[in-house]
Amino acid sequence: MFEHLRDIWHHRDLILSLAFRDVKARYKQTALGAIWALLQPLSMMVVFTLIFSVFAKIPSDGVPYPVFSYSALVFWTFFAAVIGQGTVSMVANKELIRKIYFPRETLLLAVFIAAALDMLIASTIFVGMLLYYHIPLTLTMLWVIPLLFLQSLLALSVVCLLAAAHVNFRDVGHGLPLVFQIWMFATPVAYPLSLIPEWFRPIYMLNPMATIIDGYRQAILHGRPPDLTALGITMGCVLLFGLVAFSVFKKAERTFADVI
Repeated sequence: MFEHLRDIWHHRDLILSLAFRDVKARYKQTALGAIWALLQPLSMMVVFTLIFSVFAKIPSDGVPYPVFSYSALVFWTFFAAVIGQGTVSMVANKELIRKIYFPRETLLLAVFIAAALDMLIASTIFVGMLLYYHIPLTLTMLWVIPLLFLQSLLALSVVCLLAAAHVNFRDVGHGLPLVFQIWMFATPVAYPLSLIPEWFRPIYMLNPMATIIDGYRQAILHGRPPDLTALGITMGCVLLFGLVAFSVFKKAERTFADVI
């Protein structure tokens, strides 16, 4: 593992070059440019507010629903972008993979950095919403750092498995949008965790994103630390899953150039 990490560090310039290439290609010849990074979570927030708050009257734990939903959407959009774009990155860069050797995970990390830049842009709106709705800034907001690390590790772990599978089975790319729709509604993005019945909550919390998204809300909107027991269990499971996923990816990458 340390040898692989050292190899990735030696290719850091390549990772940054690929990341900025992806960002430039994404917004090339667009009139709005980086504003597109704002539109996806912002438009989803408007739709969620109309459907779940205005029409369905879903509670938002005493917080104005727009900032309640956006506090999850800004992080969920980042999560979905890393996995969605990372899954197809091997096939999308097949000419590069066939020509030269480099650690294939550099493609995944480039996607991760590009998605992180979009999240930073989208976060500017979030900061403005916190100020507009008079959400106090507290030290508990620092919990965003370990939560974001955990979410990033989960996203990279999932994308390691899916990217390796997509090389051999292109169905993975076709089925991913459906999976993400189901996953999002199985996560407290549009509704609070308090709506989940107590008897079902242990099963519901098997979804690691449920712990992470609720942790963001507790730390940012309510000034409380996340559930440390649930967070600790999630961290242990994600670390174990990450080791397995990376091992599978490194084993599978030996055949990428031949199969792709």
